[in-house]
Amino acid sequence: MIVSRAFSGRTVAIFGLARTGLGALKSLRAGGAEVIAWADNSAARDDGHMGGARILPWREWEWENIAALILSPGVPLTHPRPHEVVSHAKAAKVPVIGDVELFAREIRPDGDAPGLAPVIAITGTNGKSTTTALIGHILTSAGFDAQVGGNIGKSVLELALPSAKTIYVLEMSSFQIDLTPGLKPDVGLLSNLTPDHLDRHGTMENYAAVKERLLRQVPKSGQVIVGVDDDLSSAIFSALAGSGVTAWPVSVGKVLGRGIFAIDGALYDAQNGRAAKVLDFADVPRLPGAHNWQNMALAFAAAKPFVKDVRAIASAISSFPGLAHRMEEVGVIGPPSHPVRFINDSKATNADATARALACYADIFWIAGGKPKEGGIESLSGFFPRIRKAYLIGEAAPMFARSLDGKVAYEASGTLEKAVAAAAAEAQASGAGEPVVLLSPACASYDQFKDFEQRGDVFRALVGRLPREIPSYTSAAS
Repeated sequence: MIVSRAFSGRTVAIFGLARTGLGALKSLRAGGAEVIAWADNSAARDDGHMGGARILPWREWEWENIAALILSPGVPLTHPRPHEVVSHAKAAKVPVIGDVELFAREIRPDGDAPGLAPVIAITGTNGKSTTTALIGHILTSAGFDAQVGGNIGKSVLELALPSAKTIYVLEMSSFQIDLTPGLKPDVGLLSNLTPDHLDRHGTMENYAAVKERLLRQVPKSGQVIVGVDDDLSSAIFSALAGSGVTAWPVSVGKVLGRGIFAIDGALYDAQNGRAAKVLDFADVPRLPGAHNWQNMALAFAAAKPFVKDVRAIASAISSFPGLAHRMEEVGVIGPPSHPVRFINDSKATNADATARALACYADIFWIAGGKPKEGGIESLSGFFPRIRKAYLIGEAAPMFARSLDGKVAYEASGTLEKAVAAAAAEAQASGAGEPVVLLSPACASYDQFKDFEQRGDVFRALVGRLPREIPSYTSAAS
């Protein structure tokens, strides 16, 4: 655990007692701070009380005695409007920060001076979790103590204290960046930018500006890595390349004079101005699809400042086991002559992420839906010919049905349990060459699940309970 000593002997407030809030509570208490806290959920409040916080409704807090407010990343900071607790904090001139800011003040307390251990911070719309996990795997394979967390796995304050071989690898959401003004990573990485979380940022320009802010916090001694295949990310790279920091572009499908690029099924390193092939993607079976070419290229670039042997990096990429909930094969059912594969892509919470999965398979029985995001699935129409049938769940089902009507067969399954049963039976009976039941929701999970991890875990469990020979199924298809 990282112990936060920045507020020793002072009172800190925590609003939200989920994973990050409880991690902050434990860290602050270990560092000598008094903590008052509140959460809307009674079970979370009980957890906070057991962790040593004084549980008190936030309207009853004595704001004049509070040194900082630790805000859950899920609580609106600016859009569509600030949560009332944020407005009260600002009126009382109480800083509003997140758990990653507490981490930053411990690991790199002196701004531009070297920290207690290097930090690699990864952000972007899609691919950041796979890229983060892959960087951690490469560093671990090379003998480093890679501590991976943030928006993936453990909360940042739950990571281990630094040792001589520690490198922190942090996935950073836009919500976390908003609450972390003091993090100065040694390597800052931006994967890509597509519309997402606009309800929380107002406009695409605001969303991109938050992502750019993390890269601008990289000190001059550090490095910035940017996927340059979308216009917004390319513009951010151009601005950073002239700012004095070392900036490397990464592209898929475009040869770069300097940087890292993927083309024709292979990864090339041209950081020295001369392209050298370092990896055939055919040797990495657990990272299928062209979208993973970018993830591998980004991870290669981020690891290279620490692992000088490019062959060791390539070998580690080839041995990567894959990421849970991202195109994760969780079962194969049916006779060997006609197996049905089940793919858990629960982490695909927007249409762009789902497009990356749909591009990898030809005979898809698609489970989609949840809490919809702006734009729906209209952008996926080019993949509709790959979809044998769609099984719609959650709040998005009516909207998705309108998009699919007359183009793709579908049914409103309502729940994931019903969708899995129907898709499994119809996939096995279909006669399709390579049937795949794909959970790739193109939606957030919050209408029916706590988070995308729970949604993926439920899918995995449902697949695990299916019989080896799936009974026939009759549905009211559209």
